[in-house]
Amino acid sequence: MQDWFFTVMNEFGYLGIMFLIALENIFPPIPSEVVLTFGGFFTTVSSLHIVGVILSSTAGSVLGAIVLYLIGMLLNIQRLEKIVEKWGYILRLKKEDIHKADEWFDKYGYWTIFFCRFIPIVRSLISIPAGMSQMNVTLFLLFTTLGTLIWNTVLVLLGAYVGESWEDIVRYLDIYSNFFYLLICLGALFFLIRVLRRRK
Repeated sequence: MQDWFFTVMNEFGYLGIMFLIALENIFPPIPSEVVLTFGGFFTTVSSLHIVGVILSSTAGSVLGAIVLYLIGMLLNIQRLEKIVEKWGYILRLKKEDIHKADEWFDKYGYWTIFFCRFIPIVRSLISIPAGMSQMNVTLFLLFTTLGTLIWNTVLVLLGAYVGESWEDIVRYLDIYSNFFYLLICLGALFFLIRVLRRRK
């Protein structure tokens, strides 16, 4: 995969980086950590500049976030209600639960968007509930851009700083990611246990 990243960046420069990061946002299993740190390193062996890599990667992140936001809008609360009406009994969900979650997101959603930009997998998927709750687009873009800009800047600068040792940064970031994956799995397990207890 790294060879493909190199080919895309080498052939298309900033547009290639924007494309790779947009793709990573829409398909979270593609690791942005690799793209960004490699992009930082690439500035040391090519004509690309750090600022250009940061801006193009941020543009790609925002573009991917917009796509997922629009998907969320297509799902919307009304369609969720129909799903819950039909299948909600399995998870003991009611319409009221959806509206409570929507109200919570309306109240705290902007800062949730910002902080989730630093969490693997979630950083992309958080755009879907934002679209479902029809969050103000301007504020969604503002908090998305701010969080993404910070994340991208740190990783690109690290990649440029360590140069050919950029893969060492990726290994440390894998540990960081695995920690959050563990938390997500534990949260899912806790939710499942609660559901099973309710059903009993």
